[in-house]
Amino acid sequence: MTGLRFDGQVVIVTGAGAGLGRAYAHLFASRGAKVVVNDLGGSRHGDGSSSKAADTVVEEIKRNGGNAVPDYNSVVEGEKIVKTALDNFGRIDILINNAGILRDKSFARISDQDWDLIQNVHLKGSFKTSQAAFPIMKKQKFGRIVMTSSNSGLYGNFGQANYSAAKMALVGLAKTIAIEGASSNVYCNVIVPTAASRLTQDILPPEIYDELKPELIAPVVGYLSHESCSENGSIIEAAAGWAGKCSIVRSNGSVLRSNIKDNVTLENVKENWGKIVDMSDAKTFQSIQDVTGALVGSLEGQAGTTGDSGVDSGSENEDIFNFSDRDTILYALGVGASLKNPKELKFLYENHEDFQTLPTFYILPSLQANFNSDFTAAVPGKDVNLSQVLHGEQYLEVFGDLQSEGQLISKVTIAEVLDKGSGAVVVTNVDSLNQKGDLVARNQIVIFAVGAGNFGGPRTGTKTIPCQNKPDRSPDASVVQKTSIDQAALYRLSGDRNPLHIDPGMAAVSGFDRPILHGLCSLGFSVRAVLETFADYDASLFKACKVRFTKPVIPGQSLRVDMWKVNNRIHFETIVVETNTAVITGAYVDLKSVKLSQVPPNMSDSNLKSDAIFEFIIEQVNADPSKAKSIGGVFLYNITKDGKQVKQWTMDLKNAKVFQGTPEGKPSTTLTISDEDFLLLAEGKLQPQQAFMKGKLKITGNLMLAQKLAPLLKTNAKL
Repeated sequence: MTGLRFDGQVVIVTGAGAGLGRAYAHLFASRGAKVVVNDLGGSRHGDGSSSKAADTVVEEIKRNGGNAVPDYNSVVEGEKIVKTALDNFGRIDILINNAGILRDKSFARISDQDWDLIQNVHLKGSFKTSQAAFPIMKKQKFGRIVMTSSNSGLYGNFGQANYSAAKMALVGLAKTIAIEGASSNVYCNVIVPTAASRLTQDILPPEIYDELKPELIAPVVGYLSHESCSENGSIIEAAAGWAGKCSIVRSNGSVLRSNIKDNVTLENVKENWGKIVDMSDAKTFQSIQDVTGALVGSLEGQAGTTGDSGVDSGSENEDIFNFSDRDTILYALGVGASLKNPKELKFLYENHEDFQTLPTFYILPSLQANFNSDFTAAVPGKDVNLSQVLHGEQYLEVFGDLQSEGQLISKVTIAEVLDKGSGAVVVTNVDSLNQKGDLVARNQIVIFAVGAGNFGGPRTGTKTIPCQNKPDRSPDASVVQKTSIDQAALYRLSGDRNPLHIDPGMAAVSGFDRPILHGLCSLGFSVRAVLETFADYDASLFKACKVRFTKPVIPGQSLRVDMWKVNNRIHFETIVVETNTAVITGAYVDLKSVKLSQVPPNMSDSNLKSDAIFEFIIEQVNADPSKAKSIGGVFLYNITKDGKQVKQWTMDLKNAKVFQGTPEGKPSTTLTISDEDFLLLAEGKLQPQQAFMKGKLKITGNLMLAQKLAPLLKTNAKL
């Protein structure tokens, strides 16, 4: 059968003896999965047990040509259910926590037993089974977990206080698992089904009961479990052939005091109650960090707010920034947009039918406003030398449509000033508004002033938007772009005319051999790569980005942007190819949605022949680490296909490790070869010297060291 499949994957469905669970089990089995059909066989109240329910579903699946085994354990002993999967099929890829019972009583009449039984089956059962499967999924870098909640959990229901509490608790559990599993490609979502089942068969009217077919919900759960689905931490409601996403929203609320030193009174709350409960402009938040950031933003608006540094963080400076399409085009050229790529014409030609402004252009008004505000005066008792000021971090969030011309009024607020001893960190927030007063862009700039420390201020702060670590896996995609030797000279025309970026004398004074590229120019290159790969160059999909600048770039060097997709957040790291040095770290771009023009090579099942060879090499190295260490050296392989780099492998033979991706430090030797030629090389059909002389094998670094690899690469026709 064509379409979405689960061939080779193992699925556990709890409570699969009837209703929804049975429908799930049949769907997965029909699409090639091996299914563990778990069911204790009790009544909807949790009484009794029987093997008949699970056995019947297993027999049905086998009769239809599928592969399934029964499991009769209680979900409270989830590790036993997972053991059934491992004993029979050797792995676990997908877990559907579906088992449930009812003990409906009005709130005042719920006994301890009624409460505990519901919590055990719904909440603890899902917790125990997920906890047993989670480390296995993380190790194999894939897993999908689906929790089952209920409208009773989301909205409450008379007579179901115990059930409602457990079902809402599962939402919190799922969201936390989603966060902790995301970096390992382990996703967890919540299904809120309304379906005919043992739990509802004598509760719902017959005509409605007949329309709530579990088979209409099963495909939604199936897709949430498929490897192609990137949804994570979401609540999906489904019933009768309809599905929709649920979300927890919050009003804009109201600050209850005019000064942070004031107390809040009952009268303050009453006076502002209308704003507190006004949901007309409610917002959805994706994380605790987003909620905290919004709260901080609200409190920063209080008059007279003073940070720990003694700096008046409520004081604002305004700056006017006028721009036209000429400015946005010049900026696009400055960050590498080129007619070599036809899709970038939209950033370079004002009469293009889809003329767009690169979103990172909206950093420029904040930068101008920041320097015009004399932010250096925020460091108490210090004269800050601008030649010793470094741009440490940058955050940008855009709101509404990106305009190509107009006027922006930017308001600069000192968020906090930190004393790092060797220097001072000045954190400024800049809100840029259009002439109507609408917020267009919000920037946060983190500046490090060398030598301006030891003024007695706090060392750590609370108002800096944090960077995020990249996922612990190989990049999903990489894009390499070469900067021009004139890149800094071109970019400085967009406003940053610091002579450090063009004057050799000033560069020497600042400790550099030659002028360096603007960090924000490298950021522009990087975000363009993200838009190319995950937004099909649609700038309107950009929401926000955050970066940390770690090392300088020399104009003319090549930048490789490694990217990891986690839902709509694209983590990235930017590396100078010539030195293998990371220059932007802890970085991410948040997109409103992902739009792929084509699947990046490392995100697809590329079926590269070289993959099998490297798997063979891994086996050899693991079998005899000492042999690998005797060769020594760190080798980076760039594998190409149709003239384009599609994958990178590292052979760190100093430490007997072989893995996909790039090494942490500089490799001893870098080898570039096509996928086809690498296979011929491993099979002995192509000699290394012959490949090198014909240009099929390119080697940089220690050429002599590469000659020691021949015995390790030889496959002896075992592939």
